[in-house]
Amino acid sequence: MKALELSGFFDDKGLLKLDKPLKIINQRVKVIILIPDNDEMSDADWLQAISQNPAFDFLHDKEEDIYSLADGEPMTDEV
Repeated sequence: MKALELSGFFDDKGLLKLDKPLKIINQRVKVIILIPDNDEMSDADWLQAISQNPAFDFLHDKEEDIYSLADGEPMTDEV
């Protein structure tokens, strides 16, 4: 697998637009998005990204569901 470093931006529809066109056509690619630290993602954006990340697919396995509502004790803010 080859790696390319490019820059771009997200348009008002949320689509990624590259600063320079590539000569790659009709081919699927993997994309890693690096966001500058000064731009914080909202909680909703993080939750959406995490929920669609295949790295967490194992959590859908029945074997990983080891807790129930009867486990543990309720949390309170009191000290």
